[in-house]
Amino acid sequence: MRKRILKICIFISILSCSYHGMAQGAISGFYNKKGDATLVLGAGFEDSKNYFIGREKSDLSRNLYSISIFGIYGINDRFNVQASLPYLSSNQQNGLQDAQVFVKYKATETQYKTGTLALSFAAGFSTNVSNYRLGGLNDLGQQAKILDTRVLLHYQQQSGWFANIQSGFSFKFEEVPNSFPFTFKIGKASAKSYFDFWYDFQHAFGGIDYRGTPRPQNFKEFGVSYHKIGGTYHFPISNKAGIYIAPSYTISGRNVFQGFAYHLGLTYQL
Repeated sequence: MRKRILKICIFISILSCSYHGMAQGAISGFYNKKGDATLVLGAGFEDSKNYFIGREKSDLSRNLYSISIFGIYGINDRFNVQASLPYLSSNQQNGLQDAQVFVKYKATETQYKTGTLALSFAAGFSTNVSNYRLGGLNDLGQQAKILDTRVLLHYQQQSGWFANIQSGFSFKFEEVPNSFPFTFKIGKASAKSYFDFWYDFQHAFGGIDYRGTPRPQNFKEFGVSYHKIGGTYHFPISNKAGIYIAPSYTISGRNVFQGFAYHLGLTYQL
């Protein structure tokens, strides 16, 4: 049963990245074993009814569709590498968005009577892989080059319940404002299924607001902040494969769309 729970946790560890600013956090507290590789194919739909112009809500809306591929590989039991690449479509703007590569390392692990507490460090880099257009609310991104650092504290009970927090700093090259991320997640991995609930926050340092001055605006300079909540439910369909669903909601923010997003996909351990 312990091995079955571990496999489920490994599947879910790859769900922590998303195409729009790493909702759910950049990394997970779960690790692949040495030589194990996991692959995820996912699809998503974002139904946004409002847009925050700066911090003022407007009735500007957008529908965004996504297809993504994500993988994680265990170099050893404490050191993993992961990569992701999404394809986005928004109002006749289509294309590959930003590729991302992360490495994470479990620095310490302390055993207690009721569970395990682990401290992990991670670093990653992301960049646009296509020259998608900039200059409107249907842009696929900001063509940002980002160097990310993360620290994650993960506690897991023997019963399968777990909680973790992570934070760090996102250094963004060129005109894109730097940002501070924070994520909290709680959930449970059992022999039959996995579920979690999470809160994700990002604060941008400086930058300009949509429809601000001076004009014409450089969309790379937008400061993007947000508060998001969501959850994930995963269930196995075989010893190596599973299916997940992951709804989320953007509550508020700065220069960001508000609304629901829905993701589902297939996980497979190679």
